[in-house]
Amino acid sequence: MSQRVTSRSSRTSQLRTRATVLAAGLGVSVALGAGVASAADTTAASGAASAVQAQAAVQAKAAKAEAVKAEKAAKAAAAKKAAEKKAAAKKAAAKKAAAKKAKPSWVDPVKKYSLSASFAQNGGMWAHKHSGQDFAVPTGTQVVAAHGGTVVKAGGNGAGDGPAYGNAVVIKHGNGTYSQYAHLSKVTVHIGQIVKTGQEIAKSGNTGNSSGPHLHFEIRTTPNYGSAVDPVKFLRAKGVKV
Repeated sequence: MSQRVTSRSSRTSQLRTRATVLAAGLGVSVALGAGVASAADTTAASGAASAVQAQAAVQAKAAKAEAVKAEKAAKAAAAKKAAEKKAAAKKAAAKKAAAKKAKPSWVDPVKKYSLSASFAQNGGMWAHKHSGQDFAVPTGTQVVAAHGGTVVKAGGNGAGDGPAYGNAVVIKHGNGTYSQYAHLSKVTVHIGQIVKTGQEIAKSGNTGNSSGPHLHFEIRTTPNYGSAVDPVKFLRAKGVKV
């Protein structure tokens, strides 16, 4: 075999070896690139998961804060409503108490009067001392019940107490006392009638043993003559400015 042939064969072998090495190198490069890309993908996925978790944590924290805020607001609103309700109830109770206090349980039997003959006063007009308080008023003045109760006497002849009283009315009250109204020109109630404080029961006059138009008013411990107490002291003790 000639030397040229041998040389050509050797060169071919070298080329093949170089090609093999080059291919191997290319394979390593491709494999390395794929590994790097895979690692990069893994890192990116991990980072995205962490970001999602962080965002979820922030959102959960914000939601919890909102819930706490809403709960506090609800408690504050409930407390405010309760306070307003309590204040309204207190105001209503105070108003009711004031109204009750403003409305006296006893009143004067007539209005715009002058006090004349007083209780236990001596005089020629009476067989004994004066048994009541006289309120000087014109004939026809409205006479009202000094306190609520039941009419137990009404009519002429002093309603049973004698002609000196003229037309008269006696009212029984729940506290065991009686009020008497005499010298009336007209009686507008009847026996057994229930009357309220301040309700009209008669018109003042000058009937019976009277020297002029006035109302004779008594406070008694029984419905009959002879059990009277000082009516002015009694009314003042009840808060009436006589």
